[in-house]
Amino acid sequence: MKKHWIFALSACLCAMCMVSIAHAVCPVCTIAIGAGLEGMRMLGVKDVITGIWAGGLTVSLIGWTANYMRRHNVTGWFWYLLDIVVYVGLLAGVYFVPHGNPIVKWWENCMWGMDQFLLGSLVGAVVFILMELWYMHIKRKNGGHALFPFQKVVMPFGGLVLMTLVFWLIIRVLPGMGIVLC
Repeated sequence: MKKHWIFALSACLCAMCMVSIAHAVCPVCTIAIGAGLEGMRMLGVKDVITGIWAGGLTVSLIGWTANYMRRHNVTGWFWYLLDIVVYVGLLAGVYFVPHGNPIVKWWENCMWGMDQFLLGSLVGAVVFILMELWYMHIKRKNGGHALFPFQKVVMPFGGLVLMTLVFWLIIRVLPGMGIVLC
């Protein structure tokens, strides 16, 4: 269990290092991810897949808030760190709220030795950050313009959809082959 905490803390540290290059995330993208997250929870989708969308939404909200603070001349590492802590804390709330009956029960179901929701959240956050960085790279190479309309929305959203499909296949195929996920 100690390895899992070290891994989670390392991921948070990496996220904090990325704040200085955070870019605004489109409100449409954030709303689409939030709606997808709530819809999946209502349909009873596996926690790893729900976690992918929750991690993407968390990174989206962190970037959105960091950009808002930058536009309103709120500077200093403390405020950006607080931004990250608040949103990661809200994400962690699924393990603790409501009191006595959390939405996600820690270690109730695991995948590869890690809680499914935590694994999905980390994968979703990393994919969202990578897609945003890839978008900025493409935009920079294209003279400051996107290649097609709504590319800023399509890339992170598409990355999360792709990871959802990958993990859905993993959940469906690997147990049939006799490979235990936990």
